[in-house]
Amino acid sequence: MSKKEKEAVENEAAEAAEAPEEEDAAPETEEESLESKLREANDKFMRLYAEFDNYQKRTAREKDARYADAVIDVAAKILPIGDNLERALQTEVSSEDAVKLKEGVEMVLKQFKDALAGIGVSEITAYGEQFDPNYHNAVMHVEDETVDDNTVVEELMKGYKYKDDRVVRHSMVKVAN
Repeated sequence: MSKKEKEAVENEAAEAAEAPEEEDAAPETEEESLESKLREANDKFMRLYAEFDNYQKRTAREKDARYADAVIDVAAKILPIGDNLERALQTEVSSEDAVKLKEGVEMVLKQFKDALAGIGVSEITAYGEQFDPNYHNAVMHVEDETVDDNTVVEELMKGYKYKDDRVVRHSMVKVAN
């Protein structure tokens, strides 16, 4: 039985309990009876309005959550494309044709990053930051006296997040101890 049904049953029981007392009391005038009915109708309306308002808010939250899940799923599937474009840019080129090709790859990578930013996906900053297990995945540790403990000294694979709170992919990092 839902909460609404329980309330209705309780209200009917309360009205039934009050009914004998009303019979003993002086009979209501027509005006008082109408006012009582108006109050009841107004109360029912306000309850229904509050339930509908809660329903609208809940469905909007659920819709936003489904959209965020879809964005995260799609972004996670296409991030390896961006990784491969970045690897392609790391190669050394000497011929004029290769330089032009590399410039084209740079433009495609910029377009890729702009598309991710357009849907709310951004890179997680890692290098030089304190290690945060919520955003970073430590795959290597290194002894380095020149940096503070638990500082990310190298980013092996970029991480991404959706709207500053949900991680699409953790950054794979090397951490100094």
